[in-house]
Amino acid sequence: MTLSQLLDIRPGVTAVIGGGGKTTLLRTLGEELAGQHPVLLCTTTKILPFSDLPCARTAAELDELRRAHQLLCAGTDEPGTGKLTAPETPMAALAEQFDYILVEADGAARRPLKAHAPHEPVIPTGANQTICVVGASGFGRPISEAAHRPERYALLAGVSEAAEAAPETEAAVLTAEGLHTRIYVNQVETPSALADAKALAALLDCPVLAGSLHRKEYVPCW
Repeated sequence: MTLSQLLDIRPGVTAVIGGGGKTTLLRTLGEELAGQHPVLLCTTTKILPFSDLPCARTAAELDELRRAHQLLCAGTDEPGTGKLTAPETPMAALAEQFDYILVEADGAARRPLKAHAPHEPVIPTGANQTICVVGASGFGRPISEAAHRPERYALLAGVSEAAEAAPETEAAVLTAEGLHTRIYVNQVETPSALADAKALAALLDCPVLAGSLHRKEYVPCW
């Protein structure tokens, strides 16, 4: 099965939240789906442009580029940062122009794990599912180092920021937040990382896929 099939990516809007690996997941899914469908990659927060993809900064550019490319990104330039924010075209209108829209709806400051502030994530209205990315490299490291918003993560997990992140702490955070419909555990490239992913899956009541975007290897854990 393909990655998009394993993650049950359906036509329409898919939101991706959580820890490290979101942008790579968007790109990997986009390349896979664009073989047969028009696909848009974008954000509701902030994202660096995909340097090797056509990128529309305005509605006019988007209309022009989508006629020539199956896969592209869109967003509005944020002055002084080099990043893109949400496209100026409303999400409902984008959904009429593309078969698949993959949205990075969260930021994690390059940390593998993430807890969300009250204003996060920014899941677009009409998203048919929300995939939460969990970076397996965060397990076994102090929460203070492994998690974005570590104070929030520790609070939800019921431990101190000095405690090690583990499948049990991650399950506690995910369950408390209840933001996802399924989990993708990334950076699973060793037997111990796969064991951690399976331990996490056993503590959750949603589909969990483990894998390595780098190696393009994936193991269902449900």
